[in-house]
Amino acid sequence: MVRELLLIGVGGFFGAVFRYIISGIIPVKFGIPTGTLAVNLIGSFILGFLLYSSLFTSISTEYKLFIGTGFCGALTTFSTFSYETFALIDEGLLIKSLLNILINVIGCLIMVYFGRVLALIIFK
Repeated sequence: MVRELLLIGVGGFFGAVFRYIISGIIPVKFGIPTGTLAVNLIGSFILGFLLYSSLFTSISTEYKLFIGTGFCGALTTFSTFSYETFALIDEGLLIKSLLNILINVIGCLIMVYFGRVLALIIFK
């Protein structure tokens, strides 16, 4: 268990640093936070490649923990959401995949709003 936690932690360190660097060097364009978009796209690609590759070749649990859970988890949780949505599609659960998209996107936007409101109430 300690080995697994270390792999996740070290991978997470690199993912967080990579996120910071990428988000810092890519400027906002068209009013969209393109740095965040970039890390979400990169993380989704890496996680999709890693996990779908593991269906066809032997990828160790250590690599999955280090790259998938650690690196991609710190880089972006959007990658996990994207992979899980495709997993539902692969299982033929189109309605559930659409529901997953709607609940995650709308729910997270609502929760950011509530967090914002609470912060304004407390700190203003």
